[in-house]
Parts: sequence; C-alpha cells; structure tokens
Amino acid sequence: MSPAEYVRAIEAHVCQKNDGHLIRVVGPAFEVVCAWERQGIPLKVALRGIDRYFERYYRNGPKRRPVRVEFCDTDVLETFDEWRRAVGVAARAGAHETANGDYGHARGPSLPAHLERVLIKLSSARASGRLDAAADAILDRVSAELDRAKAAAGGVRGDARKALVERLAAVDRELIDAVTGALAPAERDALQLEAAGELSGYRERMAPDAYADAVTRTAHRLVRERFGLPVVAFD
Repeated sequence: MSPAEYVRAIEAHVCQKNDGHLIRVVGPAFEVVCAWERQGIPLKVALRGIDRYFERYYRNGPKRRPVRVEFCDTDVLETFDEWRRAVGVAARAGAHETANGDYGHARGPSLPAHLERVLIKLSSARASGRLDAAADAILDRVSAELDRAKAAAGGVRGDARKALVERLAAVDRELIDAVTGALAPAERDALQLEAAGELSGYRERMAPDAYADAVTRTAHRLVRERFGLPVVAFD
C-alpha cells in the first residue's frame, strides 16, 4: 500500500465512523496520518486505534461534532504499541518513543483484577455461540481453573506468584491452540495470510525466524478478535 492509499483508507474510515460526514485528511491531519505510515503502523492497527477513540467518544454521551483524525493520534499510537509488543516487532526508526524505548504506560491492573476481567470475557465468549463444542469445553475448563486462581491471587507472593503467572501464560497458549486447532484448515490458512499481510511492512527487516514467530503471534491475535477471547497471560 502506497502512502497515498494509506491516507485515503484512513480518510474513508473516519468518514464512515462519522456517519458519512466528509472529513478531509489535510493539513495537520495529513501530517499525523503520514507519521503513522512512516512509523510502519499497519492500516488495520491504525483503524483499531481510531475505533478505540470513537468508542470512548460515544460512551461519553450523544455525539456533539464530527471527530477529526488528529484527535485519534494517541489511541492509534497506543494500539500500535500494544500490537508490536504482542507480535514481537520493534518500532521503526523515527517513531515517537520516549528515551527508554517505550511509549509510556500507566500501571496495569492487579492480578486479581486481571483474572476478574479475563473471566468476564470468557463468559461472553462462551455465550456468543461462535465456538464449537470442543472449544467451548476448553473455555469451561479454563474458566474453572481461573476461578480457583482468582480466589488465591490476592494472597500469593514470591515464588507462588511467579508460578501462578507462569501457569497463566501456559493456559493462554492452551486456549489459543485449542481454538485455533478447531478451525477448518482453510480458515487457519486464511488467518496466516491475513497475519502475513499485516506484517508485510516489516518482513524485509526481520530475521526469518523472528518474522515467522511474529506471523504466528499475529494470527493468534486475530483468533482472539474473531472469538472475543481474552489474553489470559499476565505481564
């Protein structure tokens, strides 16, 4: 995708989110979007960041005026930061990072709060009806294990906490592997192609093994999005 196509796609998406109100990506907005493209932010990631801003905007009450593209800049950068950490790619030179190589994050939720959110999302995933019986059974087992973990999480320290965090990472892999394994081969192939397309801007500057790992991790994220699955692992 050329820079011009990238800008046009962003413009079209923002117009759609603004109920068809024409929003031109010119002036400061054009510079913001071009900066996203130069940093290597995949189009789909940028669109998710824009959607995040709109979701928050609508939660705050009735729409007041059309949203300008530059209002979404922080959400797009945060979404990109989350994406690149999830798939294991480094930001391009020139990205707006802080001196320590991070975009800066507020302190995350506590372990008990994290488990509470995971359990809520698992319940929603089971209720959606999008999972087959085998994957649904896996969710039941995972939910039961996490319920037990949540009961103990507030009081674990040291080695016990480390062991629990390691177990959550293992459960996360089991969950994704189970749901991915339940997909038809054609669906899995389509996810791999979509993941490779999302990472196309990084392929030339990544080692083959690192690129293959990033594609797998991106495909896993796409599975989460499709079925509404939470990230069980706790950082």
